[in-house]
Amino acid sequence: MSYFKGLQCSMCQKEFPAEALYVCDACLGPLEAVYDSDAIRRDVSREIIESRQPNLWRYREFLPIDGNPKTGFYSGFTPLIRATRLAEELGMKELYLKDDSVNHPSLSYKDRVVSVAASRAMELDVKVFGCASTGNLGNSVAAHAARLGLECYVFIPQDLESGKVVGSAVSGPHVVGIDGNYDDVNRLCTQVGDRYGWGFANINLRAYYAEGAKTYGFEIVEGLGWKFPQHLVCPVAGGTLLPRIGRGFREMRSAGLVEGDLPKIHAAQASGCAPVVDALERGLDHPEPVKPNTIAKSIAIGNPADGFHVLETVRSTGGVGASVSDEEIIDSIQLLARTEGVFTEPAGGTTLAATIQLIKRGVIPKDESLVVCITGNGYKTADVMIQHIQKPSVLGRTLQEFEDFIDNQNRNHSEGGG
Repeated sequence: MSYFKGLQCSMCQKEFPAEALYVCDACLGPLEAVYDSDAIRRDVSREIIESRQPNLWRYREFLPIDGNPKTGFYSGFTPLIRATRLAEELGMKELYLKDDSVNHPSLSYKDRVVSVAASRAMELDVKVFGCASTGNLGNSVAAHAARLGLECYVFIPQDLESGKVVGSAVSGPHVVGIDGNYDDVNRLCTQVGDRYGWGFANINLRAYYAEGAKTYGFEIVEGLGWKFPQHLVCPVAGGTLLPRIGRGFREMRSAGLVEGDLPKIHAAQASGCAPVVDALERGLDHPEPVKPNTIAKSIAIGNPADGFHVLETVRSTGGVGASVSDEEIIDSIQLLARTEGVFTEPAGGTTLAATIQLIKRGVIPKDESLVVCITGNGYKTADVMIQHIQKPSVLGRTLQEFEDFIDNQNRNHSEGGG
């Protein structure tokens, strides 16, 4: 049984059929999925969800497909880590990492949204599946398309990190590098989708794609024993994840699966691409486009498609925004690895750096519970860290050389006052 009813404009509420549509023809507002919420409340319980397979489809009733899922059977259900050493470093009582850097198969939260978009694409009989990407989405679209046997096109800025280019190309899609930034790529893909009728995960399939992001929030609630944290810090790129986490929290509460106040949801961006944080600080209704200039390329989207909904969610939950420098991003990547052994890409470094800033500002009290969103894996962007890590010590093969090395290390440590 499907609980998915169709699409609706999030601005003027005009209804649309459940096709490859993404914008309202009356007011140009974005379309979103709608469900039979009364039936969900009647039919879904914690026990039913807990009895299912550990993947994102355990929340099947809240996702926009008609039949059975086509992919994503091993995606989602990533760790919610109680980060005790990081918490101690920051003086926090209760800090968690929602770690999608180990998501299957492409090591980012995008495996959630692509699982839903690809399943819906199959239902709509899409022949070519593609995306405009800053890296992680392309990796996921290519992987899921390969699993489904779909022809695939991944469009990227031509200066993308090599690890992310390889992560897409290895699955055999057509990878097209565009001489421009992400917003240029996205504009071209919109035209291609209209001209050829291809299904682009984050454009004409966006209404379905975005819903997969809710499962990130569902898993946080379930992982905390069916309760909300008091704060959540989330990176913002195109704006898919943050508002859908908020929507997911509201839907779970409406369905009777969790009680209590919604968490304050805070937005994290790099200073070199912070249209949402700028809009929050200036009291704007919509973000003003900017030209990205940051090492955090996976979130370097100067004109976020869902920027309005990010602003709406942050403000309605009592959250704020924080932007951080590239230097702070690097420091936070190292801090997270040093304290918790989690190697995140610059998007995760941005989120942790913003969290540190919000703690210092007193926005997040140290005795309140907090979830930090880690959305991608640092091994994809290892080049970013090469100049910031200690190079290996090089020794010969004898025990004597190693003992001399240890003695020298101890002597230097002692002279340094350690």
